[in-house]
Amino acid sequence: MKKILIFLIFIIVNLSAQSKVDCLILKDENSIICKYTHKRIAQDHNVRFDWIEPNGIISRSRIMNIPAGHGSVYDYRFISGRTKGTWTFKVTDDNNTYETNFEIK
Repeated sequence: MKKILIFLIFIIVNLSAQSKVDCLILKDENSIICKYTHKRIAQDHNVRFDWIEPNGIISRSRIMNIPAGHGSVYDYRFISGRTKGTWTFKVTDDNNTYETNFEIK
């Protein structure tokens, strides 16, 4: 019975998992951490991360690998030296794009 309950919880969690992107600014560590989460799949999967400055210029673009069975990948940058204003962090996953904004003051 316990195994069935755990299996059902696992299925519900995986079915409800949606792709999302989020960034966290850690001023005390001088870091910006951005994470992309998606449904776990059985093979390696590549996604593209774009860090877009307030003036629209892409300051960094990276192809990130999400290993088989994993549900997320992250990238980080230091706050120091970044242009002040509202940044966009964009993830391209196949034909889908996901974005979030954060502000550097």
